[in-house]
Amino acid sequence: MSSAPMLSTLLGLQMTKNAVAATNGLSGFKALVCVFLAGGNDSFNMLVPREAGEYNAYATIRDNLALQRQQLLPISDISGRRFGLHPQMPELANLYSQGKLAFLANTGNLVVPTTLSGFKSDKRSLPVGLFSHSDQQKHWQTSVPQSRQQTTGWAGRMADTITSAVNTGTLVPMNISLNSTNILQTGDTVVPYVVRPGGATRLASYGLQNPWGRMLTGITDGILAQPYQDLLEKTHAQRRRASIDAAIQFDSALNGVNLQTQFPDSTLGPQLGLVARAIAARSGLGQSRQIFFVSMGSWDHHSDLLTQHGRLLSQLSTALKAFSDATVELGVESDVTTFTISDFGRTLTSNGDGSDHGWGGNQIVMGGSVAGGRIYGDYPASLALGNPLDTGRGRLIPTTSVDEYSAELATWFGVENDTSLERILPNIRNFYASGVGQKPVGFLA
Repeated sequence: MSSAPMLSTLLGLQMTKNAVAATNGLSGFKALVCVFLAGGNDSFNMLVPREAGEYNAYATIRDNLALQRQQLLPISDISGRRFGLHPQMPELANLYSQGKLAFLANTGNLVVPTTLSGFKSDKRSLPVGLFSHSDQQKHWQTSVPQSRQQTTGWAGRMADTITSAVNTGTLVPMNISLNSTNILQTGDTVVPYVVRPGGATRLASYGLQNPWGRMLTGITDGILAQPYQDLLEKTHAQRRRASIDAAIQFDSALNGVNLQTQFPDSTLGPQLGLVARAIAARSGLGQSRQIFFVSMGSWDHHSDLLTQHGRLLSQLSTALKAFSDATVELGVESDVTTFTISDFGRTLTSNGDGSDHGWGGNQIVMGGSVAGGRIYGDYPASLALGNPLDTGRGRLIPTTSVDEYSAELATWFGVENDTSLERILPNIRNFYASGVGQKPVGFLA
C-alpha cells in the first residue's frame, strides 16, 4: 500500500527533473493570483455591449435582468467597439482606461474547438457534466474537462515542473491558498499551503512563552524527534515537523511587512491583503515564483440577481483596485498578474428573478504586464436568442478555451518548453501551436 504512492512520486519527480532541464524564462520574480468567483458569475451583466443594435439584442434576451444602457460605465475595445461595465465597478473601469486591466470574452471549458452543430452531434467531445457546479469548477482547475478522475490542477503541475529551479531553501510551497485547499494548486509533488488572512495556520499554543506554551512545545518537539522505524510513523512525524517549521517561517517573514495600502473589509479584501504581504515577504520566504488562490462565493444567482450581483461586483472591484495599488506600492506591478475564474457563464434568459447555469463567460486579467484597455477573445457579435453560439436559453459555446487562457498565464510565468506546456495542459495542442510565433491569446506582454 505504501509503495504505490511512493513509486508514483518517484516517477513524478523524474518527469519534473526532465521538464526543469528544458524550462527557460525563470529569471526575476513573478506571481500569479487566481481569484475564484464560486457559483458562476453572470458576466454578461458585468461586461455589456453598448453599440445600439447589440445593446438592443442584449436587452431583449435579458428582459428584466437587463441593465439600463445609460447606467453602464462606458469603455471601448481597441477596435472602437463600445461596451459598458456594470455601474458598481468604477474602480475597474478606471484600471481598464489606464491599460492595467483587460477582459477575456466568452471563455470556458472545452475539449476541442466546438461549434453548434458539433455540440448537437458529438457529445463525446464535450466536457463532462456541462452546467454542473462541481464538474465545471473542477474542469477550470484541472484543464482536463473530458474526465472527472483528474486529481491534479494545472497550477499544481506547473509548480511540480519549476519549483526546484526557482524556490530553493524554503519550507513554504510555491502554491499558497487562502482559507481552503483546492485542486488548481495540487500537483504530483506539490500541494497548496493553506493560510488565513491573519497568517499561517499554527498548532495552538506552540511556541508561546507561557508555562502551557513551553510545556506543549517541549512535548511536541520531543514526540516529533523520536527515531521512528515504521515508515508511516516516520513520514507523519516529518510532515508534522515540516508543517510547524513552515508556519514559523511564513509568519516570521510577514511580521515585518507594513503596507500603506488599505484593503476593504469584505470577503476578498483581507485575502488579497495577505497575498500582498506574502509578495512583499518573498525574499524572507525564499521564493522567486508564487501562485496564490483566493475566492469569494455566492455568485449562483438564481434569484434577486440585480441586487446581489451588483453587491458582489462592487466588492470585487474595490478589492482588486486595492490589490493593484499594493503592487504599485511594492514596486512589483509588472511582476504580478491577477486573473479571475468562475464555474461558468449563465443563461442570458431570465428565469423570472435570476439566471441559471450556462457555459461561456467573461473573465478579468489585471497587472502591469497585461496589455490592458482591450477585450480579448471573441465577444459574440449578437447575444440574441438563437445566435450561432446559443445552445439554448442563451447558454453560449465558449470561443476561447480555458487551455488558451491558462497557457498564456503559464508561458508568462516562465514555462516555455513545449513538453512542459503539454504536461501542464494536456489538451493545449487542440487549441494552440507554439511554433506559429503567436501567444495563445495575447493579453500578456
